[in-house]
Amino acid sequence: MLAELLIRDIVLIDRLAIRFPAGLSVLTGETGAGKSILLDAVALALGARGDGSLVRHGEAQGQVTATFDLPLDHPARAAAAAAEIDTAGDLILRRVQFTDGRTRAFVNDQPVSVQALKAIGASLVEIHGQHDDRALTDPASHRAILDAYGGLQPLAREVAERSRALKALAAELAAHESRVEAARREAEYLAHAVEELGELAPTAGEEAALAERRQVLMQGEKIAADLADAVEAVAGPSSAVPSLSAAIRKLERRSAQLGDLLTPAIQALDAVLVAYDDAQAALDAAVAAAAHDPGELERTEDRLFKLRAASRKFGVAPDELGALRDRFAGELAAIEAGEERATGLRRERDRAEAAYVEAARRLSAARVETADRLGEAVGAELAPLKLERARFSARIETDPASRDPAGLDRVEFWAQTNPGTRPGPLMKVASGGELSRFMLALKVVLADRGSAPTLVFDEIDTGVGGAVSDAIGQRLARLAERVQVMAVTHAPQVAARAASHFLIAKEPLPGTDRVVTRVTGLDLTPRREEIARMLAGAEITEEARRAAERLIRQAA
Repeated sequence: MLAELLIRDIVLIDRLAIRFPAGLSVLTGETGAGKSILLDAVALALGARGDGSLVRHGEAQGQVTATFDLPLDHPARAAAAAAEIDTAGDLILRRVQFTDGRTRAFVNDQPVSVQALKAIGASLVEIHGQHDDRALTDPASHRAILDAYGGLQPLAREVAERSRALKALAAELAAHESRVEAARREAEYLAHAVEELGELAPTAGEEAALAERRQVLMQGEKIAADLADAVEAVAGPSSAVPSLSAAIRKLERRSAQLGDLLTPAIQALDAVLVAYDDAQAALDAAVAAAAHDPGELERTEDRLFKLRAASRKFGVAPDELGALRDRFAGELAAIEAGEERATGLRRERDRAEAAYVEAARRLSAARVETADRLGEAVGAELAPLKLERARFSARIETDPASRDPAGLDRVEFWAQTNPGTRPGPLMKVASGGELSRFMLALKVVLADRGSAPTLVFDEIDTGVGGAVSDAIGQRLARLAERVQVMAVTHAPQVAARAASHFLIAKEPLPGTDRVVTRVTGLDLTPRREEIARMLAGAEITEEARRAAERLIRQAA
């Protein structure tokens, strides 16, 4: 509930602090005393549109702070936590209004956007009457209100979950079918590409090896000539090998006469001959490897040019042609597999749709039954409010083709204010006074089913007589047994039923020629005087005081 309201420098209010108890509180006072200012301030704290004219004359800014005492599981705490706000203790909404029209919003002293403030405030307070900014006048909320009255939220959540599952499967199927269709359009191209690349059979690194081999083959003739010269020098007629061999033999014959003196020379010459043999073997191998074959060069160039042509055609590097062939082959295989997957997804989607339709139809049937009960319950409240000839109904339009998370139904509250008149949407056919009483009847019926913890009624008794005012007071008191209720009223019958009574009045500001709005909590005697004033007008008579006393006793 709203535990405390602090207002500073808003219109005629300089400083104001009000602590509100549970139950029914009424705010009374002369016309122009500032009751509307108080409601404007409350609305500002809840996220209503700001206005620089709300700032008290001569001040740079004004502000309103509303403190709420809430259970730990209240939706407002969850909304605040979602905005990363610390929700320990009370929930405190504060709004600063500047003269240039700018505003700043805070929740538990953490800056928030006005949209976040409004979302949180909407679950805390409902304002009905000339300041109504949400509640029952918005058809978008009627379906949720009907579900709350009938206790249909679990079934509504099931429908929403099945709708989300259906939409997810439908989206997955659409995306998969799109991929399969795109692959099918390219199937002929893919098949041709796979066949061409399969015949080419490229391998990684092949292009570089072919390019290197081509360079070797192109230099083949020159290389062969150079190798022949080297072979001639090592093993030809001019080779030193025969001379070296003869020299070794001579030295070996002399070694017996000279002992070990010639051994090192003989060993060195033997090493030279071995080196000559190694060189000749290496040259023979090089000659064999570099054998010039014009046919091999042609074959190498043909293969190399085919790889490079395929690279240009398919737009990938030559080394990537093998991977591309495998990918194209995989896409071809995926077309057939994709058709099978699409068939499976269609079956899943159809099962999900059937489950959604089944749950949505159950919810729709429950809403029809709930709408009848709601119409009867509200109708029972209308007669004492001087709307005995009026009829209220929750009109349901069902669209079997809908797959909306909220179900198949569109719900709107309708009214018929008099027999013979055409029924229509509540907001269009009811006058201002009638609308206020319709809303009061609805709130009495709906109070413990999805209502905000604090309800504010702004002069809903305007234009009605004493009996109707008394009926309004009775219903406000009944409503206050389940939620906190505040009522701005001119009806003494309503004021007499309040658990707490606040008087709003203008007073001169000491030392100035200006006035300020004050709010005073009234105990028994001042309260009787105020109710007597409401009964009698400017001059309070003893008869009015006795009548006020009777009203208070009867209400008690």
